[in-house]
Amino acid sequence: MSQQTALNAEPLEWGHGPRTFDVFLEPTCPYSVKAFNKLDALLKHIGEDKVTVKIRLQSQPWHIYSGLIVRYILAASTLPNGRDAAHKVMQAVADHREEFEFADHCRGPNMDATPNDIIARLKAYSGVDASVPFDRADLQAVIKWHCKYARQNGIHVSPTFMVNGLVQADLGSGDDISVWAERILAC
Repeated sequence: MSQQTALNAEPLEWGHGPRTFDVFLEPTCPYSVKAFNKLDALLKHIGEDKVTVKIRLQSQPWHIYSGLIVRYILAASTLPNGRDAAHKVMQAVADHREEFEFADHCRGPNMDATPNDIIARLKAYSGVDASVPFDRADLQAVIKWHCKYARQNGIHVSPTFMVNGLVQADLGSGDDISVWAERILAC
């Protein structure tokens, strides 16, 4: 009988600077997508040697397939080159957000979509097959870590931003990256 090796989720972190910018995102939230699409430019603007950008997934039940999509992203993070695989899945969701969401969080074409349909879309759009780790019960530990980390920091909405461990309630997805950069570099 073979024993499975433990899942090793690669942290969703980019850059290696001393300042940290935690971004709590729900992948199908339009405001989170707006923030997610600015992170690469932010990192380039500030410099990878000055900041570490950390994505924390904040599943929200009113986004009906949120838990499933978060699980798939975190499953992707356990694959070889997991951080980049997870990024591809997040970008695929961002690029096709409405195909993973419900109108007014309660109706629309996704009412007839099964979890397997959503997984097939994630795989097709991202090119990342995370179905094997997705099906592992021990992936729950990674999911629960993201949830617990958000709760211990009082995170309720997405996106929420933290600079060096402190919530920045006045930062938003609509801010220019120069506003984020100024706050990050000031700390």
